[in-house]
Amino acid sequence: MKIMIQSLRFDADKKLQDFIQKKMSKIEKLWDAASVMEVVLRLENDASEENKVVEVKIPIPGSADIFARKQSRTFEEAIDDLVDILSRQVMKAKEKARGL
Repeated sequence: MKIMIQSLRFDADKKLQDFIQKKMSKIEKLWDAASVMEVVLRLENDASEENKVVEVKIPIPGSADIFARKQSRTFEEAIDDLVDILSRQVMKAKEKARGL
């Protein structure tokens, strides 16, 4: 699976990109039908501590895309939460594709 990372309003460092690659590779192991994962990192313009937003989109051929969004204090925390959310969504999509 190709993981495309885009950061808006800042430049993501190599450490953060490697963290995302490592965590999101777990999703790839669940279902190989998805060939691309789009990860968007964004800083919100508000004064709250939870101003880091991560959005992940996984286009699934012949089915609805999988999408999840998480806002948190750190990008790493948001990614950890999104891995769990996306894992459940991928498993549901996989079961639906198999007709279960």
